[in-house]
Amino acid sequence: MNRSSNEADQRARRSAAEWLTKHDRGLTAAEQDEFFQWLSADPRHRTWFSRHRASWQRLDGIADWRPEHGAEPNPDVLARPSRAARWARPLALAAMAAGIAVTAGWFWLGAPPSVTAPAVAPAVTGGYERRVLDDGSVAELNGGAEIEVNFSAAERRVLLRRGEAHFTVTKNPSRPFIVRARGVDVRAVGTAFNVRLDPAATEVLVTEGKVQVVTPAAETPGAALPLVIAGERAVVPLATGATPQIARTTDAQLARMRAWQPQLLDFSSTPLAQVIAELNRRNRVQLVLADPASAGVPIVASIRSDNLEGFVSLLAAAAGLQAEHRGDYEIVLTAAK
Repeated sequence: MNRSSNEADQRARRSAAEWLTKHDRGLTAAEQDEFFQWLSADPRHRTWFSRHRASWQRLDGIADWRPEHGAEPNPDVLARPSRAARWARPLALAAMAAGIAVTAGWFWLGAPPSVTAPAVAPAVTGGYERRVLDDGSVAELNGGAEIEVNFSAAERRVLLRRGEAHFTVTKNPSRPFIVRARGVDVRAVGTAFNVRLDPAATEVLVTEGKVQVVTPAAETPGAALPLVIAGERAVVPLATGATPQIARTTDAQLARMRAWQPQLLDFSSTPLAQVIAELNRRNRVQLVLADPASAGVPIVASIRSDNLEGFVSLLAAAAGLQAEHRGDYEIVLTAAK
């Protein structure tokens, strides 16, 4: 029995490490639901995930240290945690009886209310669509956007017919990835970028790596701009003779331009009513809390802004709330009978 228990513990330890790695790069909505199920399947899963996460956070302290912080490294960066500190995380997890687990975050009583989110939140993100293309690349479409995909053995082409789309490209040097928008070609191998069709211009925002933008300028057909790198935006005006522009974007501008995409929202002892308000600002489907007694339930969590169903399922399982779908765009939360 001891051998069987040790083997189960080792499996839990390995799978917890795998889930922590996935969480660090960001969970999809489907992965988040799978994570919820894994987390509740065995108490050891929560224990090992908590231990790995605590170790990960301690290593982050090394990354944060800079020479200008002092002549000598901070002796606490690698200090062995105290006995009290080692037990603090499991005790927090024990408070799950009064809270909820969402992705890698936990709900419990504690810190003052706070929420970290992009500087500007969209009013409603109805119509968002995420498509995984045949090569593994991902196209995220803003409401109303339309694309046409034409892949061949030599290249991967996508035509943006209208709206705005963000592309995360699977690397394949032998098959370039090209997005065409109003005659402008955006060429990439393995990178991430956003293309938007405005009434007066075509805009390309690079979020990772670099791309080559080829314009349809009449004076110099097929003219290419300098490489556009991560954090830069290229604007190609529709007006004949207008000069394309490339400029750096600030963090605030980048957050505003990407606010339509799903975000991982971090909450720290935030009242449930405030969490619901934040999610409602980012989704067409609206959550309605019809149980006033639950409005102040403190939540510590990392939640994908587009994963309402997963969030509602956890509220039902851990907070004693039941969900009723009213029409296509409203979910009412009431106390379970």
